[in-house]
Amino acid sequence: MKEQNKPLVKELAKLLQGGSAHADLKAALKDLPVHLRGVKPDNLPYSIWQLVDHIRIVQWDMLEFCKDEDHRSPKWPDEYWPKEASPADDDAWNDAIEQINNDLDEFLALLEHADLYAKIPGGDGQTVLREALQIADHNAYHIAEIIVIRRLLGAWKQ
Repeated sequence: MKEQNKPLVKELAKLLQGGSAHADLKAALKDLPVHLRGVKPDNLPYSIWQLVDHIRIVQWDMLEFCKDEDHRSPKWPDEYWPKEASPADDDAWNDAIEQINNDLDEFLALLEHADLYAKIPGGDGQTVLREALQIADHNAYHIAEIIVIRRLLGAWKQ
């Protein structure tokens, strides 16, 4: 990494990990009652599970796009959203959270070595910097939705 990019990468890492101007996923899911994972409040189209799994799918897609010029993204929008309101079981829930965390760690490591401004091979002008900002923006948006759903369900105490 170029020396002048170190401050930018440090700030991107903070943004991606959350907790500065917004809650991170761990905080948003802390002490969530299991029975609320698949509940869709009135007039909302998705559950907390669907938001979590959507975050997993999108973040994975962006990471793979940065790493593999032959990567093919899922079909939009059908393959970016789980159809089931609830996870199949605790393992599915835990596996999704683990993948989100592992993929984020891998993306953070990629940031350390990437040319932030170079066009990503296989793309149409995207850069690692753009993908980092998009992951941060996307995750923050949906994490906020998780918190709103928890508030609507009376399960947010922070």
